Amino acid sequence: MAVTNVELLKLGLRIRAFRKVLGRNQKDFSKQCGLDRSYFGGIERGERNLSFFILCQICSGLNCDIAAVTKGIPHPESLRSNPNTRDTLPH
Repeated sequence: MAVTNVELLKLGLRIRAFRKVLGRNQKDFSKQCGLDRSYFGGIERGERNLSFFILCQICSGLNCDIAAVTKGIPHPESLRSNPNTRDTLPH
């Protein structure tokens, strides 16, 4: 099993939860979004680093905005502890 980015896993699990609330199966939902089912499955498992465009397609299918699925991702504290982003965040 590949190493999975925690933030991508959180996003994927949230997308899966939203999809299930709508009562949609993965096959039909991915088709509606114009995505391959196996690629979409990888997104839900946190194995894919999806593009902004793909995220927009998914959110359109979920009838929500991007903020709904990304709220709290990444957690602000995890950004502050990252030396590459620490100086660019407001204190």
